[in-house]
Amino acid sequence: MIKQEINEIKRLFTPSSCSITRICGCYVDGEKNKKTEFKEAFLSLPEEEIFKYFELLRKTLSGNIGKNLLNLEFPMNTEEEGGSQEFLLRLRNSKLKDDALLTEFYDRIINSYEFVGNYLILLIHDAYDVPGKTTDGLTMDDASDTVFEYIMCCICPVALSKPGLSYDAEINEFHNRVRDWVVNMPETGFLFPSFNDRCTDIHSTLFFNKNPEEPHEEFVDGILGCSLPLSAGGQKETFQTIIEETLGEDCEYEVIKNIHENLTEMIEEHKEIPEPLTLDKKEVKDLLEKSGAPEEKLADFDKLYDAAAGEDTALFVSNVASMRSFEVKTPDVVIKVNPERADLVNTMVVDGKRCLVIEINDQIEVNGINVRTSMNTP
Repeated sequence: MIKQEINEIKRLFTPSSCSITRICGCYVDGEKNKKTEFKEAFLSLPEEEIFKYFELLRKTLSGNIGKNLLNLEFPMNTEEEGGSQEFLLRLRNSKLKDDALLTEFYDRIINSYEFVGNYLILLIHDAYDVPGKTTDGLTMDDASDTVFEYIMCCICPVALSKPGLSYDAEINEFHNRVRDWVVNMPETGFLFPSFNDRCTDIHSTLFFNKNPEEPHEEFVDGILGCSLPLSAGGQKETFQTIIEETLGEDCEYEVIKNIHENLTEMIEEHKEIPEPLTLDKKEVKDLLEKSGAPEEKLADFDKLYDAAAGEDTALFVSNVASMRSFEVKTPDVVIKVNPERADLVNTMVVDGKRCLVIEINDQIEVNGINVRTSMNTP
């Protein structure tokens, strides 16, 4: 799924667009005991509760693709009878009205999900009447020819509210606030099936994880039966390792600056394209070559890439590029530059020593104080 398709589903979680048919839940304590279960027709809930559920559901579709949101494909064996995909398909087709399937689903999560504390398993069913679109992207609400039927699960921590004082208006006094159990924003969840090309794709799912560096592999394996790609942090470390091992002693400042500038240029050229920008093995090699890597250093590139990332692994540019700043660090000095102005920092030999040289203008602050430079000193 791309961002536009994800946003289209998120827009369903509003009062004017909602078509959710059913919501189910199971509250689990820290000892993995089921404390309570519920199932309701979603639109029969009180309005205040509906808005709270909308917030939880939208959060489960929030974040960056390739970081918090991962498009996962089901292995073929999971689509056989008894497999994870086949089970989720039966659960969706039941419209969450089969109590035995719901119980099995909750049990699967409880047995696989590793979490310290209480949590709430939320599950919804929806049948979205997908509106048609004109060739120029305009939505035609009266021209739908397909229905996207899906389920979405989110797992939310449940924790005690913070202690404090509260005001009791009836007796006009302050007292110790009564602490209660509060449902927090989701830690993880998934949408099944995927909404690829604005159509149902039962062979894939969209997985959400609040912390991309702690992706709950046990949940993905036990509930979805899918393999996780490298995390965002893992991709960045892998990219850095590939560069360092490829260039070796020729890992010069100018080459790294060129890599940064070329990545920035690629991002700018790609910003109107909805699909996330990724780099496969050949594209990473081309990037290094374009950035000034010596030809002889690229002779063993394929082996180095396969060992570090895997032969068929593509890296998300948003994970490997420094989007917020261009940073140069020594043991005693850290320089952070606007990522679009890396050209302001260069290397130069001064009095026989290699130095970093920063181009400056007459607007300089030191510890928040405006200072004068030699160029405007009388």
